[in-house]
Amino acid sequence: MPTNDSLHQRYEAIMAPYLNPLYTKPISIDRGEGSYVWDIEGVRYLDFFGGVLTTMIGHNNPAVTEAIKAQVGKVLHTSTLYLSEPMIELAEEIGSVSGIPDAKVFFTTSGSEANDTALMLATSYRKSNEILAMRNSYHGRTFATQAITSQSSWLSSRISGLSVNYVQGPYKLRSPFQNIPEEKFTEACVADLQQIIDTATTGNIACLIFEPIQGVGGVAIPPDGFYGEMGKTLANYGALTISDEVQTGWGRTGQHFWGYEAHGIIPDMLTFAKGVGNGITLAGVVARSEIMENITALNFSTFGGNPLSAAAGLATFRQVRDNNMQNNALVMGAMLKDGLQEIASSTPWIGDLRGRGLMIALEIVGKSSESGHDEPYPERAAEFLEACKDYGLLLGKGGVFGNVIRITPMLNVTEDEIIEGIEIITKAINSIN
Repeated sequence: MPTNDSLHQRYEAIMAPYLNPLYTKPISIDRGEGSYVWDIEGVRYLDFFGGVLTTMIGHNNPAVTEAIKAQVGKVLHTSTLYLSEPMIELAEEIGSVSGIPDAKVFFTTSGSEANDTALMLATSYRKSNEILAMRNSYHGRTFATQAITSQSSWLSSRISGLSVNYVQGPYKLRSPFQNIPEEKFTEACVADLQQIIDTATTGNIACLIFEPIQGVGGVAIPPDGFYGEMGKTLANYGALTISDEVQTGWGRTGQHFWGYEAHGIIPDMLTFAKGVGNGITLAGVVARSEIMENITALNFSTFGGNPLSAAAGLATFRQVRDNNMQNNALVMGAMLKDGLQEIASSTPWIGDLRGRGLMIALEIVGKSSESGHDEPYPERAAEFLEACKDYGLLLGKGGVFGNVIRITPMLNVTEDEIIEGIEIITKAINSIN
């Protein structure tokens, strides 16, 4: 029978060397049920990362599983050359809740591909290759989305046909604006945007693409209204706005169904992926009709919106909507954050506890021997991540410096599971202390 170690040896022998499993001794997930998974050796874990926010409503969710089984018995694949009722129905559902007027939908298979498509739409519509993105952003691993990703640890190439400039925000803690009062932060970032437009662009900007909350960037949360203020400046130049909702969509922030809703802006496009298929590959772009109609060349998607993915997406979407999981994210997220407040505030190496809904982070820091200031402490973050795993809890890691612990339970997580998660996190912190 395979073990975690034997599978790791086989993995290293055959898989691309730039893939990095999360733990020093990686585990193989063999099965899952709700918020729990079991590795191939039978060890159970409480999963508060969900395959990077992808298993959004629990492993082996009965409604999603039954929808997949029913579709498997009919047809798996047709492509966009043929009409597909599940694809059309899912597009209607997503378009109706997108908030984008006269919405049209294009399905892809990943968030990277969705963002790539949004860039193609924006540059074609605006007849410009000038893109604005946010510092510390992450938008994917395709050739085009690497160009708009502002994290050196994730960059394989800077070769691009796009002209990209990066705007400050929303990660204030280690930015040049860290000492600016909170109420002045948005104003300072908008001024930075204006200066970049004036000095580094022709003014003919295709778009600004942004994450309402930066996920890979360490759950960096801008003030409410932040992107609305940026949108006012961008409107002077006719630039489009693209909200990357890959991690913030479907009610995860608790306060809103889409992350952009916290900012008083309706984007021209939004992209989605990850959780909408609850583990089945599904992603896409929603855009105003006139933007979608600007593409006149032949276009096609082999796997985007295929019947199996669309069936999973419909079941997931309806579970979220019909069971008010957005509200559960709000309530359970507050409970989780409140439950961690005391231990976080009393632990010197936890510099910040932040989050919205079920998108929460702990920033791990250490005192610099030279400056005496708190500095990123990625080694301690890795140690803490391992300790949580050893006690039976799976979390994620991110941040520009690799020092942010990401806590993102399922949207239908229960009170008992939140309590268990808090207990394990506390135990892991105390074991290091």
